[in-house]
Amino acid sequence: MDLHGFLKALSRRWPTVVVCLVLGVGAALAATSLSTPVYEARTQLFVATRTGEDTVQLNQGQSFSQARVQSYAEIVTTRQVLAPVVKELGLRTTPDKLASRITAVAPLNTVLIDITVRDTAPARAARIANAVAQRFSSVVERLETPQRPAGSKQAKKESDDVSPVSLGITQEAAAPVDPVSPRPLLNLAVGVLGGLLLGAGLVALRETLDTTFKSSEALCEYASLPALGTIPYDRNAPRRPLVSTEGHSKRAEAFRKLRTNLQFSQVDDPPRIIAVTSSVPGEGKTNTSVNLALSLAEAGVSTCLVDGDLRRPSVAPTFGLVQDAGLTTVLIGQARIEDVMQQVAGGLSVLASGAVPPNPTELLASARMQEVLRELADTYEVVIVDTAPLLPVADTVGLASLTQGALLVVRAAKTSRDQVRAAAESLERVGVRILGTVFSMAPVPKGARYGTYGYGSYGELPAPRASAHRTEAAASAGTSVTGGR
Repeated sequence: MDLHGFLKALSRRWPTVVVCLVLGVGAALAATSLSTPVYEARTQLFVATRTGEDTVQLNQGQSFSQARVQSYAEIVTTRQVLAPVVKELGLRTTPDKLASRITAVAPLNTVLIDITVRDTAPARAARIANAVAQRFSSVVERLETPQRPAGSKQAKKESDDVSPVSLGITQEAAAPVDPVSPRPLLNLAVGVLGGLLLGAGLVALRETLDTTFKSSEALCEYASLPALGTIPYDRNAPRRPLVSTEGHSKRAEAFRKLRTNLQFSQVDDPPRIIAVTSSVPGEGKTNTSVNLALSLAEAGVSTCLVDGDLRRPSVAPTFGLVQDAGLTTVLIGQARIEDVMQQVAGGLSVLASGAVPPNPTELLASARMQEVLRELADTYEVVIVDTAPLLPVADTVGLASLTQGALLVVRAAKTSRDQVRAAAESLERVGVRILGTVFSMAPVPKGARYGTYGYGSYGELPAPRASAHRTEAAASAGTSVTGGR
């Protein structure tokens, strides 16, 4: 996934990023409010040598102090320094625990030692820092004081019991005003950054695991099939499944383009019997079938729509037609095609499913079904067959082999790559020509409002008009009803 694709994924899954951002900020605020304030008190000591009668001795003393000051800093947190401090101040802690709250640093090329004490009480932090500095000075001077061997009879000099170094406090600790922890702004920045990174990570993970198609271009590239149409998502489609090609809505424009692309994609060998199917239920194949058939009929093409989904027939309810008499009635010989053919507004002929049979797979793959399709193809210019989904049942494989081509409907962000591949392979296995794909329920790009400008079907080639040989029987057969619910 490149940067452009990742940015599109972020914009598409922005709720995930917002939720993670809110969680990050909430965690930062909670950590800030629940944390106990910690204060730091700092004191500074200067290490000096007691010798210094001339310049050479001063330089030697300076070098001596710098060489040993790093070792002095390690003594600050020892028990011989902290144990008396704990006892003197009456602290409710141990020298080892107190040592974990004290740091001593000796900057390079200096004779300074910085002692920092952290505590939840600012005044107590200052008292501990000053007490540690005093005790530390005493311990270092005692350690540096020369010790005469036991039993030595050498004459005692005045300088024998004096330490060559002295430690002076250059800056006493004062009670701090502001705590060093927690730091609200820093916590908030960390929370925001962490929330954004978490959101971006989740989006990247979901995009990696998500094998559905987000655009018709991605579907076309994966399936190596022509993309004949992209049907935009319309939340009103379940209530108003039928669209009029005389309007200028996005769905109407999309079905115009689908009709035109279908008519001119197979110029050398135009199919007369077309199966419309999908991989799994809920991808919009019936909606595509009925509106494509309506679009063809309203363009003047003699069209018949057949409900070949004998598991869950939906064509008749969509138009408000009688469903009990139809395809299955013809297949078992109880009626002729013209006896059960129904008409809807726009000149479209509809052959409903009829009663649901116990053996739909055998009926749809029978020789009688092939004869029915041939009779319809002799009467109409185009026969659209709405079929069952390919993967759940075997009905469509046998029926599609009797047609001259199939349209594969793929739902945006719903149908997976494995499902599309399995559906295409099942059709190709029985020799069905896949005319192309229809990308249904696609998100509508912002600003895509060309239909409101009155261009109609912009760039659409003129559709062929109805041929003069439409039979009188086909024109007058069935019951005339108005389409739509």
